[in-house]
Amino acid sequence: MPGERKDYISWDEYFMGIALLSAERSKDPRTRVGACIVDKDNHILSTGYNSACAGMSDKYDMPWASEGEQTGDKMKIKDYFVVHAEENAIDNYLGPKEKLNGATLYVTLFPCYKCAQKIARSGIKKIVYLNMYKKEDINEISKYILSKANVEWQPYKAKEEVLELKSKVLEKLSNN
Repeated sequence: MPGERKDYISWDEYFMGIALLSAERSKDPRTRVGACIVDKDNHILSTGYNSACAGMSDKYDMPWASEGEQTGDKMKIKDYFVVHAEENAIDNYLGPKEKLNGATLYVTLFPCYKCAQKIARSGIKKIVYLNMYKKEDINEISKYILSKANVEWQPYKAKEEVLELKSKVLEKLSNN
């Protein structure tokens, strides 16, 4: 009988892969973000992706195109209505709150300041992110909030490998 398989994926690849697949549920045409919360024993506690807020339909009510950014119509700016992946992952968790203490959040985009606030309050103590948020001033505020709450963050190291893994998984899914 052969020995253990040697080419299996790491925990980091697995959880970031789940965050990437979660992002594929988002209807946002510009920014699809996914998140996966994991406890100290590598058990998945929750997942989330950016979506419409409660009571709004992702398909019919959300101004995904965000035309209001050009016209000034606030009702057509998606940022006022979207719930971020990190928020959804925390809100989707239905277990005992203490299980979030010391948990790790894998997320495809570094958290904005509002998500940093929610993460800080949740008990999550580590963030592994795939991409940095493009707005440096928001990153600065997020990092400040996270550092005050003793939440560490680190970039995901094997970015190319996990994106290749995502492509393989999506290809397998589409062939079935």
